[in-house]
Amino acid sequence: MNLILITACPSGMATTFLAAKRLEQAAMRLGWNVHVEMHGEIAPLQAASAEQIANADLIVVAADHVPAPERFEGKRLFQAPIASALPDPGAFLSQAKREAPIYSAPAATAAAPASSAGGKKIVAVTACPTGVAHTFMAAEALAEAGKAMGHQIRVETQGSVGAQNKLTEAEIADADVVVLACDIEVDPSRFAGKRVYRTSTGNALKKPRPTLEAAFTDAAVEDDTSAASSSATAKKGMKEKGVYKHLLTGVSFMLPMVVAGGLLIALSFVFGIEAFQEEGTLAAALMQIGGGTAFALMIPVLAGYIAYSIADRPGIAPGMIGGMLAAEIGSGFIGGILAGFLAGYVALAVTRYVKLPSSVESLKPILIIPLIASLVTGLTMIYVIGEPVAAVLSALTSFLESMGSTNAVLLGILLGAMMCFDLGGPVNKAAYTFGVGLLASETYGPMAAIMAAGMVPAIGMGIASFVARNKFSAPEREAGKASFVLGLCFISEGAIPFAAKDPLRVIPACIAGGAVTGALSMLVGAKLMAPHGGIFVLLIPNAITPALLYLGAIVVGSLITGLGYAFIKRGAAQVAVAS
Repeated sequence: MNLILITACPSGMATTFLAAKRLEQAAMRLGWNVHVEMHGEIAPLQAASAEQIANADLIVVAADHVPAPERFEGKRLFQAPIASALPDPGAFLSQAKREAPIYSAPAATAAAPASSAGGKKIVAVTACPTGVAHTFMAAEALAEAGKAMGHQIRVETQGSVGAQNKLTEAEIADADVVVLACDIEVDPSRFAGKRVYRTSTGNALKKPRPTLEAAFTDAAVEDDTSAASSSATAKKGMKEKGVYKHLLTGVSFMLPMVVAGGLLIALSFVFGIEAFQEEGTLAAALMQIGGGTAFALMIPVLAGYIAYSIADRPGIAPGMIGGMLAAEIGSGFIGGILAGFLAGYVALAVTRYVKLPSSVESLKPILIIPLIASLVTGLTMIYVIGEPVAAVLSALTSFLESMGSTNAVLLGILLGAMMCFDLGGPVNKAAYTFGVGLLASETYGPMAAIMAAGMVPAIGMGIASFVARNKFSAPEREAGKASFVLGLCFISEGAIPFAAKDPLRVIPACIAGGAVTGALSMLVGAKLMAPHGGIFVLLIPNAITPALLYLGAIVVGSLITGLGYAFIKRGAAQVAVAS
């Protein structure tokens, strides 16, 4: 029997490859002559020729759609989701042989005018709070899904190094729809007049095809905006984004301050822990830049960009003013968060509800909103919430600094488990934000435990794929190598491909290893000056102390995760591929 086998899975390159190889192997055991057409990035597309299609007895499509369906008009064709092909490929092919009907290509496909020029034109932007992993993984998933659906798509990533693959004005003008898959606020003004669909990076990563389908049906036209138009500002501000998104926007803009400040402080310690106290020295200058300036800006930037996420540009000034007051009063990152939300919502309320004559309406964004919002935020911080929050933060800091080893271990277990629970999701981000906030109060222990535990899942998956090679397919072993490197860089998302396929085993193994690492880090009293960088922060003297014990905590947790998952993972029969 002559078989043409087609696999496509926009949400996972490895799944496309695994399904193709397993089905090809099963077909060869049945004695069938098979041509494989994989729609993915791992291997180049080898489309079936017209002669192969004409001679084919059966077409099997393991995908959500039939690529170029008009090719198979009048042939016996069986289509099913790719997930149904993986558990038992032999049974899947037998079912296809029994049940495949004569295929008729959908009439809409042949007549769709939009596809005549390569489908719709889509432009997209992805951005996550830290701008590292989710940003680029979501971009890749959207690009693959768009290509598989026959559309032209360009994705701009707004990561930690700025905008990459930046969209041009011409591309935006020609686009049929704009997809903003962003967990933080991005400037939407350049998409004015276009149909825009907003979602999260998580949705784009996990459900890229439904995301694009929803964009075509649910996208709404952005109102035309200008820098001086307060009414346009109001309409943009009225978009409900949620408290979580506002907080992550502030954290995203604050992170560079924290990283730069922490590493500069660590560099000042190279000359001695107390060397910065001697005026005129390089150590004193480094401490002034890092501790006196960068760390001083942390809370104002956090508050300012929380307010920006809520009320757009009019929120920045009152938010930063409130954040500076929070820092001066001593209410720290908790006060900064409260000041940011207060300033943002006051600015938004003034934008929405204060009506002025048209002759002075243009003064609202530059005079009325900053004045009222700054006044309300400042007075509230000084007379209402500043001192109580400062007392709470002081008590929290004192507790963290004075807690015994038992409490430290329990906190490390909690933070470590949270970092590994959802691999970059809300629980992970909550723990990370907690640790970053404490850096402003010169409390460095929790951040050390958080980064160490966050490295464990990806490193552990790399270890498992090496130790139990016979239980992993060739693509999975390659993914394990990449995961190991990502783990060293403190990118927990490297374990996501493994967790997506086997969550009931991967997630518990990751949590166990992360919890142990967090506990050990707190037990040895590890302190971390910078909230990112992974293992490479160890190259900077005194950025992590004690360095060897901290590294040992990471190794122990990674081995628990890696060896544990290698032991409980099912055998190779589940993921066998042709050699």
